Amino acid sequence: MRTTVPIRIIVRRPMAGVQMKVQVGKSELLDPSVSNEGDLTFDFEIDVDNDGSLPNFLGKFAQGPKAERFVYVNSGSYAGQHFSCFNRRAKISLMTIAADQIKSVNANKDRVLATEFEGIGKDGGPACASIKGIVWKVEKR
Repeated sequence: MRTTVPIRIIVRRPMAGVQMKVQVGKSELLDPSVSNEGDLTFDFEIDVDNDGSLPNFLGKFAQGPKAERFVYVNSGSYAGQHFSCFNRRAKISLMTIAADQIKSVNANKDRVLATEFEGIGKDGGPACASIKGIVWKVEKR
């Protein structure tokens, strides 16, 4: 069964002065829905085919091969900040989202699948590459 699931990604304490945006398809960008208290929040919906043993994430926000789907959070020039010295992308894995979490969110319209990560990497620049320790939770919108 194909369905749409609301997703929320929160970037905690992103680097000051460096833009961050979610990549849509190959070249479009999604601005944060909320930017407050130093954090960025991205809200969007992702398509999911939940017929197989594992959810198959589809559509313009899902990147990568079927068994390794993820969302890109771009920073610096990759986020449209053309004169930035940074050109990075953080990969936020979708593969730890369980089918029962999708069912729970779909059964209750005031819920969202949410995760968060630190906006600054170990090198002091914007977070990039595959973000380790991504945990998805069902939360209130």
